[in-house]
Amino acid sequence: MADYKAPLRDMRFVLNEVFDVATLWSQLPVLAEVVDAETAMAVLEEAGKVASKSIAPLSRAADEEGCHWDNGAVRTPAGFIEAYNTYAEGGWVGVGGDPQFGGMGMPKAISAQVEEMVNASSLAFGLYPMLTAGACLSINAHATEALKAQYLPNMYAGVWAGSMCLTEPHAGTDLGIIRTKAEPQADGSYKISGTKIFITGGEHDLTENIIHLVLAKLPDAPAGAKGISLFLVPKIMVNADGSLGARNPVTCGSIEHKMGIQASATCVMNFDEAVGYIVGEPNKGLAAMFTMMNYERLGVGIQGLASAERSYQNAVEYARDRLQSRAPTGPQAKDKVADPIIVHPDVRRMLLTMKALIEGGRAFSTYVAMQLDSAKFSEDPATAKRSEELVALLTPVAKAFLTDLGLECTVHGQQVFGGHGYIREWGQEQLVRDVRITQIYEGTNGIQALDLVGRKVVATGGAYYRLFADEIRQFIAASGSDLGEFTRPLAASVAQLDELTAWLLDKAKGNPDEIGAASVEYLHAFGYVAYAYMWAMMARAAKAGEGDADFYGAKLGTARFYFARLLPRVDSLVASVKAGSESLYLLDASQF
Repeated sequence: MADYKAPLRDMRFVLNEVFDVATLWSQLPVLAEVVDAETAMAVLEEAGKVASKSIAPLSRAADEEGCHWDNGAVRTPAGFIEAYNTYAEGGWVGVGGDPQFGGMGMPKAISAQVEEMVNASSLAFGLYPMLTAGACLSINAHATEALKAQYLPNMYAGVWAGSMCLTEPHAGTDLGIIRTKAEPQADGSYKISGTKIFITGGEHDLTENIIHLVLAKLPDAPAGAKGISLFLVPKIMVNADGSLGARNPVTCGSIEHKMGIQASATCVMNFDEAVGYIVGEPNKGLAAMFTMMNYERLGVGIQGLASAERSYQNAVEYARDRLQSRAPTGPQAKDKVADPIIVHPDVRRMLLTMKALIEGGRAFSTYVAMQLDSAKFSEDPATAKRSEELVALLTPVAKAFLTDLGLECTVHGQQVFGGHGYIREWGQEQLVRDVRITQIYEGTNGIQALDLVGRKVVATGGAYYRLFADEIRQFIAASGSDLGEFTRPLAASVAQLDELTAWLLDKAKGNPDEIGAASVEYLHAFGYVAYAYMWAMMARAAKAGEGDADFYGAKLGTARFYFARLLPRVDSLVASVKAGSESLYLLDASQF
């Protein structure tokens, strides 16, 4: 496996030249106090060093070793404790955290890049701080001031970790049927009892305490999702002075043996009248948990992007070195027995597909992160509302599209290696195994597609969609003729998506099955058009770039490849959506 190199040059290009994020930050007083372009780049450079030097070298060995369960205790692979301590001591767990409680206060547009570098170094390692950061978001937004003061500083510092405890053995996505219960106590606390499964980082040896956010139901809770409350349940009780006390009856019954992310502990967690504290209002736990969901779902999308980036770096290095056959046009390396495989058209197709989807994904994830920042920090109600609606629309696309393409890219990277890609020592097959989970957790990609089509497009009458489509049209109208090779096909693809959206809105009125039948293909069509918008903006920035001719030339070449070879995928997706739902119901259940 090639040494991981943080893609800092491309991150600088996206942040500074494509989006000019410093201007956005200057308009948001809370962010203007903590970050500017120079500070942001310094943060990313330091994060890149930690990721590439302390975390990335552990990835292969940690995958081979995995986590160890012994009578409720979980031990992470060799080197993880030391790497985690280095990561935590640098303040990276709290990179986006509230400065009032010790966080760095960086915008999501910066923490998103940090997440990419950490997850590209080791997806399994990156899950531990990711879950902690997500738990902190919900605590900071919904817990009492006392709970925030007692728990957030140590969580941001990485001294304590966090976990999300949602899923139960009988309840996956349908959280309304969970059975974990919360019994009120005279002192204002609750006794939490129940079993949760698939809990990432539910138990481990990286921190001295783990703070679980647990969904449970009060005795008088209404049925369904409206009866869910959220509770903070520490692994070890915290005394009034902040010191650690007795062990709470929270135990890890086992860890899962799974396809990938072997170094991440996926736990079965048992709560046996464990002491917990309510976060937010009773019976409104899902709302409190969903405070973090937009961030977490973007974070999962970034995991797909990160895995693709690591696979691409490996594949490019291999393609430049591996000698096999001669180029179709004749020998290129005449002093060698064969040419490097990067000369072959199919290898270039795979590498360019990876490059175009990765760089498009980096721009798109950054764009969504900027909307999160604007929604959270803007003091203008209209601006904040517009950003909130764009976040609602784009979050399921970011989660599902980036992870679906993450799998596609890692498979391409494996294929570049040929037989060596199937052998564990080269690392490519690990990336395929690791990225596969990203399409499943935080809501499967089918669920994300239903969310996009059902809640964000159909339920709003297309209003959220029009916000994004109109922005693209404004960009096209403001662009000069020198960008026409990109804006013309972009305009055509937006018109195609407009027509498809109108078709779907009409069909959904008469047949609710059309939403589910169309959702995945519609999300993908939306994703490719969104990436075309990103690539048109990147092409504009590359044309305006000064110096670094190789970098800007590569950007323009990759943009041309995207429009020529990848954007046309929309045509087949549109045809599939318009085929309707009828063919899905031609068989009875017994005929499958």
